[in-house]
Amino acid sequence: MPFEVKDGEPLTERIGVRLTAAEKVRLRADADDAGLSVSELVRRRYFGRKIVAHADEKMIRHLNRIGGLLKHVHTESGGIYSAETARALRQVYAYIDQLANKGADQ
Repeated sequence: MPFEVKDGEPLTERIGVRLTAAEKVRLRADADDAGLSVSELVRRRYFGRKIVAHADEKMIRHLNRIGGLLKHVHTESGGIYSAETARALRQVYAYIDQLANKGADQ
């Protein structure tokens, strides 16, 4: 079976790390939440790469949809609710930004 390749190099080296049973469960759960293998999760965290959980990606898609619906309300109402829709859009997009950048902090 060929090894995965990162930055043009095959991932051939291994390291062993001792964990408690609870740490192992948490690590696997975090990897599952992010849709990554444990190895990829560890590499991303150690090397400071972004990790976005699948739940966050799904939420971002829904929030984008809500943003589109708010824009539709604004257009169809002739701007009657412009202050309200503008405020709601700012909140929606601020939350999208928060979710998208959360992985960089982990």
